[in-house]
Amino acid sequence: MTDSRPAQPSRERRPSVVALLAMSAVALLTLAGCETMPDRPMRPPVARTGDPLIDGNNDLANAPDKDRVLLEYRLGLMALRAGNFDMAKAKFDDAIMRIGGLLSGPADAAQRSRGLFTAEREKVFIGEPYERVMAFYYRGLLYWRDGQPDNARACFRSAQLLDSDAESDAYKSDYVLLDYLDGYASAKLAADGSEALARAEKLTKHKLPPYDPAANVLCFVEFGHGPRKYAGGEYGEQLKFQVAASRIRSASLTVGDQSVHFLPWDNLNFQAVTRGGRVMDHVLGNKAVFKKSADTVGDVALAGAMVAAGNINQEKRRVVTDERGRRRVVTEYDKSDGAETAAIALGVIGIFSKIAAAATQTKADVRMWDNLPQYLSFGTLKLPPGDHPAIVQFYDANGQVVPDLTRRITLSVAEPGKDTVVILSELKR
Repeated sequence: MTDSRPAQPSRERRPSVVALLAMSAVALLTLAGCETMPDRPMRPPVARTGDPLIDGNNDLANAPDKDRVLLEYRLGLMALRAGNFDMAKAKFDDAIMRIGGLLSGPADAAQRSRGLFTAEREKVFIGEPYERVMAFYYRGLLYWRDGQPDNARACFRSAQLLDSDAESDAYKSDYVLLDYLDGYASAKLAADGSEALARAEKLTKHKLPPYDPAANVLCFVEFGHGPRKYAGGEYGEQLKFQVAASRIRSASLTVGDQSVHFLPWDNLNFQAVTRGGRVMDHVLGNKAVFKKSADTVGDVALAGAMVAAGNINQEKRRVVTDERGRRRVVTEYDKSDGAETAAIALGVIGIFSKIAAAATQTKADVRMWDNLPQYLSFGTLKLPPGDHPAIVQFYDANGQVVPDLTRRITLSVAEPGKDTVVILSELKR
């Protein structure tokens, strides 16, 4: 009698396949955890008071050190617009001191963020070049307001240097206002500012007013909303900017029979998107390449492991004769050591490649100084000491007044020998 029933695979052949499946399950759970793990909160939230300066200081006191400079940027500008100049100076001074220390040598967090498995947002924030430039710009205005045009000029020159690290020569130190104010401060100090004025004139389409050292009211005007960062690319590895067109395109200040019209001299949206390549963009790009390659290797290896696993037990049939001379067909499964070894090796490679791909942190850092303006402008007046009522108006792209932004202010002009610095902003915070 012939027995054609297939023999069952030996139990000793099953553990390797089971182990492989178990490892795959663990890997999938690990990957799911890597993909969905939320960011850790900074610290327990602080109750809000509704006062932006009080709330800002509370946020600063409870923030991780890596976010301190960012919060000082924001809070310093809010304090400046609110007229709390002492607070503004303190915040910008601390931020400038910190970014100076970080720029002079790589911080540990910055070095770690260049690693494959550490997110860029874990580095200490100092901001993109345009953000660092603006910290020095605002500090310069505050120095000038305190009667220190020499220190103001030093801030404007420092800002120019910070803007000089673009990869493309076409975008190195191209702020009109920084060059113009550099020369104007020199003129105020009885020095020659003509070279800086010439640089500024080459950078603008507008006709810039000649320096008037006798002008005693310096008006710094800003309007529009600055750039917004977001992550682009397949893995969020590209830092991109949203640069919506501003509703406001110009402004004016009228004092008695004098009126100054303010056109955009500098555009921070332009400054943000014309930086050339960032060093971190390159690092994140390499991370994205690694992530994609590791993911592909994992897919291929796991597919190969499944094929090899199917070949571990090779089916063979042979005819045997028993002691009574009866013949029958016997089906056997011959263990293939090579297939089993290949299945395990490919499974391990695939699993760890998928884990590495999931753990690679590619997302660009989109923390941003989010209360910056889009446009910067400047103008001067000559007024006698005392209080002067004035009207500030803002205009849209068609040159029409935007009524809801019109406001009346009082200019308090200082005694002779000190400039009166006026900072006018469309933005409230």
